[in-house]
Amino acid sequence: MSQSTLDRPITVWLTGASSGIGEALAQAMLAQGHHVIATGRRREPLETLAAAYPDRVTVAPADTTDRGALNGLTATFAEQAPLQMAVLNAGTCEYLDIKHFDADVIEHNLHTNVTGTARSVEAVLPALREARRQGLPAELVIVGSSAWWFPFGRAEGYGASKAALAYLAHSLRADLAAEGIRVTLVSPGFVKTPLTDRNDFPMPCLIEATEAADRIAKGLQRGASEIHFPRRFTLTLKLLGALPQSWVDRLAARMTRSSKEHPE
Repeated sequence: MSQSTLDRPITVWLTGASSGIGEALAQAMLAQGHHVIATGRRREPLETLAAAYPDRVTVAPADTTDRGALNGLTATFAEQAPLQMAVLNAGTCEYLDIKHFDADVIEHNLHTNVTGTARSVEAVLPALREARRQGLPAELVIVGSSAWWFPFGRAEGYGASKAALAYLAHSLRADLAAEGIRVTLVSPGFVKTPLTDRNDFPMPCLIEATEAADRIAKGLQRGASEIHFPRRFTLTLKLLGALPQSWVDRLAARMTRSSKEHPE
């Protein structure tokens, strides 16, 4: 592992900061002494966060799928320079009903999770490059999911979007290595958030958003390039995904049937 970008207080841009993992991670980073540029679609929770940490939070509401809104943050990044870390956490989760296949569900997941993240990268890279020109460490953090490691039923759109994010992160890591910009991929398991509160199925190894934020913060402090948790869940998924494909197919189909027969 290389030296952590968080070895001293820095300025961090955090998307999806108005709720869930993003809100908890903002709290964790502020507790560590960092300055947070907090972005979310709703201004009110960002203002609440700023009120709790005077002069430590820059409120920057924006929809990450809106290129114009993100371009509007350029001045904010310049005012708060040097900006040394961007945590791209904003996302959504929509499940598919295979009996009524709707391609819009796939599109919504991809648009928010992939296009929104890509537009955020486009918006923040100049600021990270400026930090590097000043000889400072800079890091891009993409929050994905461990869901794509195994083909869960109904998750065609969500899983595909998170698989795309993993590939995006790994390719960016290769391309940005020459510039000295670190790229870290975060792959959580089930985390209790307003999104997962809508789920109608069992969620093994579910953890609180505060615990997820703590694990992300500690992983970033260690300088980890891959962060996944809780390990008892993510390692199980990795092992299942490494089985012969015919076994994976049968197991995934069996799990899908069981879920439909015993809804919770």
